[in-house]
Amino acid sequence: MEQTTNLKMPFIMPSQAQKHVTHNEALQAIDILVQLSVLDRHLAAPPASPAEGDRYIVAAAATGGWAGKVGQIAGWQDGAWAFHNPVRGWLAWVADEQRILAHDGTGWVDTVALGINPAAMVGINTTADTTNRLSVKSQAVLFDNLGAGQQVKINKAAAGDNASLLFQTGYSGRAEFGLAGDDDWHLKVSPDGGAWTEALQVSRSDGRVLLPAALPLTDQNQAVARRHVRELLAANRTYFVRTDGSDANNGLTNTSGGAFLTIQKGLDAAASLDMAGFTVTIQVADGTYAGAIVVPAMTGQAGPSALVIAGNNGTPANVIVSTTSANAISAPSGTACLVKDMEMRTSASGFGLDADGGTLRFQNVRFGACAQAHILCRNNGAAIAAGNYSISGASPMHWSAQSGGIINTDGRTVTLSGTPAFATAFAGCRHGTIACAGMAFSGSATGQRYSAALNGVIDTAGGGATYLPGSVAGAAATGGQYA
Repeated sequence: MEQTTNLKMPFIMPSQAQKHVTHNEALQAIDILVQLSVLDRHLAAPPASPAEGDRYIVAAAATGGWAGKVGQIAGWQDGAWAFHNPVRGWLAWVADEQRILAHDGTGWVDTVALGINPAAMVGINTTADTTNRLSVKSQAVLFDNLGAGQQVKINKAAAGDNASLLFQTGYSGRAEFGLAGDDDWHLKVSPDGGAWTEALQVSRSDGRVLLPAALPLTDQNQAVARRHVRELLAANRTYFVRTDGSDANNGLTNTSGGAFLTIQKGLDAAASLDMAGFTVTIQVADGTYAGAIVVPAMTGQAGPSALVIAGNNGTPANVIVSTTSANAISAPSGTACLVKDMEMRTSASGFGLDADGGTLRFQNVRFGACAQAHILCRNNGAAIAAGNYSISGASPMHWSAQSGGIINTDGRTVTLSGTPAFATAFAGCRHGTIACAGMAFSGSATGQRYSAALNGVIDTAGGGATYLPGSVAGAAATGGQYA
């Protein structure tokens, strides 16, 4: 072995003559490589007038006296270039760039670009800790771009955690915004860091803005745009719907340029309000409307009759809600509405009115042909006749009360035209209640009069076996009651 392993300095051999030469070569190598500082790393050819001791990292495509020495350390000693092959782990200070390079066994790389990855904690002008692993103490912090845009990301593990910015005075919280406790965006403030008031909440699902601390808006031209803030009604409101309208309109005028196109859009507009106890009416012009309607939850609704879907009072048959494979009007849990002056039809499948946990009041309506029951109440939903109504089309059942559903038509007059057929029964009740005492029926129908089963109750208050329309006797089984 004639050289050292790492720096390749020559050994002085026992029988060697002129040992001082070998010793001097070793000193020259040490002089080049120890405390390595090079002037440049981008030269591919030797400089014209190097000074004694100048050192370089030979750049790619080297030529002249540096040909074939790419990546090596070139040092000018005694009027000639000496070259040294770097190995993995060597460090070199590059003077013209003011940076440190490291050799990774293949080439030279910027140690700053490599970074410290991962770093357990970083404190800049202060001390980091296990909670505040990145701590900065300064007058300002700049996050600059790298030629385009920039994002600052705050990620949380689960929806119930916080991903937010907290503003403090004397290390006591005063304001916070972000995803606080769920995935909606929240803004809250505090006078003392202990008691917090939520000032603003933005729904993650539809962008709706809620103001828990309240902001009464009565003028649509106020500084905050109404589409982002729940407007507080100061009077009753009417939205108009027409077959020549557009859902891009505001719905506030009964013209083609002002009215909505769909009933659902009118309901959704109502849902954006704080009704404050006032009434909102969706006034529907004559025509046929094909979209299925789902009553949304309201804010500040005084009762079921405070949200009204109204058609043509004089001629309900002129306003038709007709669907295919969908319910005409549905009220899910937590919703309530009054439907009047129109006709419901469904084909393929679908109920005319479906009170699925919600409440539907109805009056002066016509039930046309429906693929499933005219009226379905389930999951503790309620359908209540607020006035007289009529039946003009067939259906498997007129009334269907299930799973705690309640249908109440006490004292109402029902007019049947065209002898509609009810393939299953006029009234069907399983685990529900149908209250239909004191009614009057004008016209006739075919099919079974009633079917009460599984503890369902049909209460006619003693109306008798032929009280309900139909041509076949009714039946009660498995605890069902007809009284």
